[in-house]
This record gives sequence, C-alpha cells and structure tokens, in this order.
Amino acid sequence: MRILVIEDEKKIADNIKKGLEYQSFAVDVSYDGEEGLDFALTEPYDVIVLDLMLPKIDGVEICKTLRAEKVDTPVLMLTAKGQLDDKLEGFDVGADDYMVKPFDFEELVARIRALARRPKERLEEKLTCDGLVLDTTNFTVTVNNSPIELSKKEFALLEYLLRNKGTIVNKDQIIENVWNFDADVLPNTVEVYVNYLRKKIDEPFKKNYIQTVRGFGYKIECN
Repeated sequence: MRILVIEDEKKIADNIKKGLEYQSFAVDVSYDGEEGLDFALTEPYDVIVLDLMLPKIDGVEICKTLRAEKVDTPVLMLTAKGQLDDKLEGFDVGADDYMVKPFDFEELVARIRALARRPKERLEEKLTCDGLVLDTTNFTVTVNNSPIELSKKEFALLEYLLRNKGTIVNKDQIIENVWNFDADVLPNTVEVYVNYLRKKIDEPFKKNYIQTVRGFGYKIECN
C-alpha cells in the first residue's frame, strides 16, 4: 500500500514514515499543507494521514479541497487537540477517522489498514493464486503451504501484482504504487525485483506466476 503523511512536525512525520516502511508500506511525506495537497491531488494513495494544524494550508482545507475534487482516498486526521469541535469539523469536511496526538503507533497502523479496506472494492487480507497465498495481515507468503521469505519490497511488489491479477501492469504503474515518490527507481529496478520474485516463487515450484507481456509489462494469471 502507498501512504501519504502530511505532518509539519518533522520528527513525528519521519517516525511515522520509518515505522510504516517497516510494515512494508510505501510512504511519501510532506511537511506543509501546500505541497501535501499537491501530492494528494496528483499521486495515487491508499490512505492519507493528515495533520490538522499545518503551515500554508491547514488539514481542514486540504480535506475539503480533496472531496470537492472528487478524490475519495480515505483520510486519517491527526491533531494535538482533543476537543469535540475539532473532531466534528474534520468529519464535516470528509475525514474518515481521527486520532489525537500523542498516539500509539500500533493503533495508527491498525486504523490505516482498516481505512484501506474501505474503498469501493474491499481489499482482501489474503490474496491467492494457484497455491500461492499472500497474507497482508501477518506478512507471510506460502506456495503449496511452504513458507517463502521475501524482503519488504518483494512483498509489496507481489501484493500489487496479486491485487491486479489478470491485468497487465507496466513498470511505471509498479514504480508509482510500490515505491515512494522520491525514490530513485529506474525501470530496470522493476525487472530486478521481478526476477528476485521469480527465483523464490516460480523456479523452486516449477510455476509461472509472473508473466512478462513483451512491450507492455507484467501480469499474474491464475486458473
């Protein structure tokens, strides 16, 4: 999943980013409302973590603008204030959830996962394909019940391919959804990681999960 964190307190923002990346999320961070709104309007995200009090444009205005522009990405609003009026204002402009700082990081992750399962198409927690099972809750992958050890980026790539099984995805789409916005990733990097996956889930089991569609990209086909 790809997350946008808009938070002007750099230490908090960087700690959230570090923690979420440890959970295999791709995370972009913005430290002011103007840049954050630009990211939210132009890049695809599964969840936006949005501080209420921000320089340049505050969280309420950002949320209001996103909903006016028909951006329905779930928004989790953060604030140091706990007053009921602030919560109600956030919900009035389209926020989906609300946490008061300081907060428990494990609860933040749980709420992000819950929000990510809310879109029009509910995100499955277990993704399967002909004996291959990826569990997004426990971060496990098995083929024919045999556990497979994947790096965080390999796991994120496989999850994206499985969520789009039967559909061709090109390298730009993969980079956009699996890597951070500011990551220095070349198309060849995608090829490298696809090959890593093939060596772990295809070759040992004589499978052909990840197919190359020449000139277009990759897809996973299941029977």
